[in-house]
Amino acid sequence: MKSLSPKKELDLLHRITDVISSTLDLSELLNKISNLIVSLSGANSCLIYLYDDLKESLILSGAQDSPLGALGKIKLKLGEGARGWVAEHRKPVAIPKSSYLDSRFKYFSTLNEDQYESMLSVPILLRDQLIGVINLHIKKEHHYKESEITLLTTVSKLVAGSIETSRLYMEAKSWGKRMETISQVSRLVAGPSYLDEILRLIVSITAESVGFKICSVMLLNDEKKELSIVATQSLSEEYRKKPPILVSESVSGRAVIEKKPIAVYDIQKVPEYQYPEIAKREGLCSLLCVPMIVKDHCIGILNSYTSKPHHFTEAESKMLASIAHQAAIAIEHRRLTEETLATKAELEARKVIERAKGILMKEKRLSEEEAFREIRKASMDRRKSMKEIAEAILLSKEIK
Repeated sequence: MKSLSPKKELDLLHRITDVISSTLDLSELLNKISNLIVSLSGANSCLIYLYDDLKESLILSGAQDSPLGALGKIKLKLGEGARGWVAEHRKPVAIPKSSYLDSRFKYFSTLNEDQYESMLSVPILLRDQLIGVINLHIKKEHHYKESEITLLTTVSKLVAGSIETSRLYMEAKSWGKRMETISQVSRLVAGPSYLDEILRLIVSITAESVGFKICSVMLLNDEKKELSIVATQSLSEEYRKKPPILVSESVSGRAVIEKKPIAVYDIQKVPEYQYPEIAKREGLCSLLCVPMIVKDHCIGILNSYTSKPHHFTEAESKMLASIAHQAAIAIEHRRLTEETLATKAELEARKVIERAKGILMKEKRLSEEEAFREIRKASMDRRKSMKEIAEAILLSKEIK
């Protein structure tokens, strides 16, 4: 890291101020900050870790030329590695040479940090609240001056408030989107539409609002212990006609058995995922399976796929659980309605058959059992329902 003149230090701070006021998008903000620090400091690498209170971990969230797949994936507990030490003690750490030999060093193969000799790490604090850590690397040996440490500490203080504002903005934006999605699904379930249409709209709204590649509903066949797709927004004929999958041998089946969401970072690396060749052709990567439960009984699964590696957040999992619950309500309502209609139809058929039996018993002097057998035989011979035969007998009586 090169020492900066007072004029260049002031220029850096001015440009940092311009950056933090230029966007509310967190990813864009972190990318701009890390790139600016590298360009003006002479460092070879700048990594920005944000602290997640719920997971009590530092998560790599911004980097200058970050390795593919590293953002969001590299995580450190407080006290773990040099960065974890900085976060835990809230003090800078400057290592002039052989930083990879430091007792606090934590190696990640995707970051190739063993190629750097020196390292400077400072905490990002906002009113004593830990926001994250800024980490600089230089390939050559470098003894950091107090002025360099102070400058990076000042930069961290400048960006702390902006990072927190961006996080709150992104959370609020995401929350509003999730609430609107759940609200739309609730209105669908409460509306007069048919079940097929409701499920089709549910998967379409969910996929579009969250940006999933494919969203689908699979229903459970209790007898065969299989799950089959009944609704999806995918236009792929191959995916829509994908054969049923066994509960005992699939990722979705595990969600059925355990009655809890199952997340898979890369379905191509999970042996129990069925039909990986279809998933590969469709460009599917990460999967979240959420069970649809009614009265402690799982009736199916709501599956959501992404096209790129994705760590599903707790908020996403909760939103999909709510949508899965709404879908389960719609399916159960349809089942109860069909059962009610079937019972009503059965009662009406019995009444007609009873009246027809009475006519046969009177006209042919048959017993009740003999009259029933005659109606049943006519039903089998003519391949018509017993109700239809009974209605014909009643009509014949009316004509006479």
